[in-house]
Amino acid sequence: MLKKDLALEKSWHNLLNQLKEIVGKKPADLNAVLFLVGVQELGKGVKNFTKEEKQDLMHIAICKVLSLSGFYTLEGLDEQGWPHWKPTKKLPHFDTLEQEKLLKMHVIEYFEQEFDVKIYDSLN
Repeated sequence: MLKKDLALEKSWHNLLNQLKEIVGKKPADLNAVLFLVGVQELGKGVKNFTKEEKQDLMHIAICKVLSLSGFYTLEGLDEQGWPHWKPTKKLPHFDTLEQEKLLKMHVIEYFEQEFDVKIYDSLN
């Protein structure tokens, strides 16, 4: 495993541990963290969401975190207050593992920027 990959995984585990302190339960995986980001971005608090709403929340989260690198731009909110995003630049073609790494890096950056927490850990 590359040094950069090790640093990413260490930072990811740091984030999961910090989220455990905040939420009371350690998120199981990337999808669980994306769900939390989606709920945060929707801004309506914790409630029971339908399966379709959960999918929409994950989409919101992906767009939000990838907007940090200019892949998406917020278009605005619909009449129910749900954010809508438009793609602004083409995503690179990655395999599943590379897509997961890209999302993890952006999720870490999201928490560092939005909540002013230090998560990223380099192995220098």
